[in-house]
Amino acid sequence: MSQFQARAGGRLDYSEQSLATVEEMLAEASQYAKEMPAADVKALVELLGSYILEVGRRQHGGTYQWHEARSQPVLVGGPPKFSVAMMTFDKVRGRLSGDPADNIVFFYEGFSERAKTASPGTNALYI
Repeated sequence: MSQFQARAGGRLDYSEQSLATVEEMLAEASQYAKEMPAADVKALVELLGSYILEVGRRQHGGTYQWHEARSQPVLVGGPPKFSVAMMTFDKVRGRLSGDPADNIVFFYEGFSERAKTASPGTNALYI
């Protein structure tokens, strides 16, 4: 993430508040994504998607697993009492494509609230 710190004004500190900066960066990048090489888009999705997962892990705990069908990591918190999981690559890809409905802050807030209030037996996946 060091390559993004200058653009982010040093605000990428793995806090929930730093996700507003990620959202700003994706909104800006979405204006140029169609001209970017596919490899650069993939790298951006993986870097920022992984950053969001790590924010979730630092705030709520959990472990990383690999989702074979979607070829991406998933953060799973709460087992064995409950499971609240989050995958981010598709959400970042959607935001990068210019869809404001894929707002990163809104997405993360939904996951975070569910992780904080999960009761035994809860089984939720945020994608």
